[in-house]
Amino acid sequence: SINEETVELLQPYFNMEDYTLEYGKKVCGNVAGLLSWTQAMAIFYGINKEVLPLKANLAKQEGHLKIANAELAKAQEALDEKQAELDKVQAKFDAAMKEKMDLLNDAETCRRKMQAASALIDGLSGEKARWTQQSKEFKSQINRLVGDVLLCTGFLSYCGPFKQNFRKLLLKDLWEAEMRAHKIPFSENLNLISMLVDPPTISEWNLQGLPGDDLSIQNGIIVTKATRYPLLVDPQTQGKSWIKKKEQDNELQVNSV
Repeated sequence: SINEETVELLQPYFNMEDYTLEYGKKVCGNVAGLLSWTQAMAIFYGINKEVLPLKANLAKQEGHLKIANAELAKAQEALDEKQAELDKVQAKFDAAMKEKMDLLNDAETCRRKMQAASALIDGLSGEKARWTQQSKEFKSQINRLVGDVLLCTGFLSYCGPFKQNFRKLLLKDLWEAEMRAHKIPFSENLNLISMLVDPPTISEWNLQGLPGDDLSIQNGIIVTKATRYPLLVDPQTQGKSWIKKKEQDNELQVNSV
């Protein structure tokens, strides 16, 4: 029930010098209590005058806050739903991207294989004519194989003791003439060396000390391919040195005479 008018009426009393709690105690304790209570009520009115609008505003703001919290809860719920949808879409997107990368990798692998296949086809297309020609040559070589093997076996069996000129005489003038007479097919200008030994073996023999001329290579073929033990007439000891070097890993034992 205190109002501003009441406080104004009390103000002159508050301004009096003897209107204090200490002075009131000197007069009467009850008067001192009443005096202190009137001062407190005036102060309370002044404070309450400022607090009431604040309380009203607080209640209003609390109402707004409650509404805002409710709206926030709805917004959060909607956000959670959208986030769940986003997570699903993101998962689908990631799966699609992975599938895309797998397809790109497969496509790149396929492209490389196609390039390799195209290069191989292009390369093989150039070889087609050569293979066709070689196929024909192989057929012809098969037909001549009997005569070629007969010449090689005759060379290994009978040409060892003779010089190069007599070996050519046996092969060209005598044996080939006999084969023509008996209609046995054979290769013209047959290379006995390439027929009976490969180039790496010849290179190895040369490293072991065998001379590189045709006669020495033919002698080496007879020594290694013939079924009978060879007898070397070797005044320069080249054959002896070659055999010792060739067979040193096999612990060849040499008896000096």
